[in-house]
Parts: sequence; structure tokens; C-alpha cells
Amino acid sequence: MKNVILLLIIPLLCVGQDDIKKIKEVLWKQEKYWNEGNIDGFMLGYWPSTKLEFSSKSGTIYGWENIKSKYKKSYPSRHEMGELRFQISTVELKSDTTALVNGEWELLKIYDHPKGTFLLTFRKFNDDWLIIKDYTTSK
Repeated sequence: MKNVILLLIIPLLCVGQDDIKKIKEVLWKQEKYWNEGNIDGFMLGYWPSTKLEFSSKSGTIYGWENIKSKYKKSYPSRHEMGELRFQISTVELKSDTTALVNGEWELLKIYDHPKGTFLLTFRKFNDDWLIIKDYTTSK
């Protein structure tokens, strides 16, 4: 009887774990690309749509191309980009196709050390998780 119960419970505990892993992988890849000085690679974690949103203290920017342009303008060289580190606090699956991720970011640079928090909304497209909304703050 115990074995039957375990066979029923174990799959329930695993539901969503693969999706959470895939979401975290998106962020790890973004961190890797950033640290290589590759903004184009970093942008692969975002939904390539005009409806993509990025919000910060400067306001909200819409559209994948606009956000990529802002990154390239703000960080024109590998030196300016510094070394990015993410700390993921929570990944919460809201549905089969939507998740919220809270965490912290920091940039290790020679002359400064900016850091802050982020709240990301992910959406699943086919089998890929992409950021559709990015709310980033600075400390």
C-alpha cells in the first residue's frame, strides 16, 4: 500500500520542477552571455516582441529591439558591462505557461558596484520559457 501511495505522490511532487529548472537556465545563460560581453546573446532570454516590457526607475520601455538598443547604449563595451551576478530568490509557477521570478542582481565593475532587485514575468512558448516583463530596481 505504501508503494502505491508513493507512486501516486512522487509525480505530483515533480510537477513543475522541469519548468523551474528551465527558467533558471534562462537566467544562467543570460549571466554567461553578459559576462562574455554578448548583449545579443543576453537578449535571447527575452520574448522577441514589441510587447516585451522593461521597467526601471527611468520608466518603461516596450519592445525587444528598443530594450536591446538601450542595453547597447548603456553598456557600449565589455569593460562597461562588468561582471553580472544573479541571485534567484523565488520561482513561482502561476500556471502551466506563466511564472514569476524574484531575485537580486549586481554588477562587479572596477569603479562601481551597482546592484538591485528584479521581478520577472516568464511565459512558456512551446517548450521555451522567455521573459515577457522585467521590473528591475537599483539599490
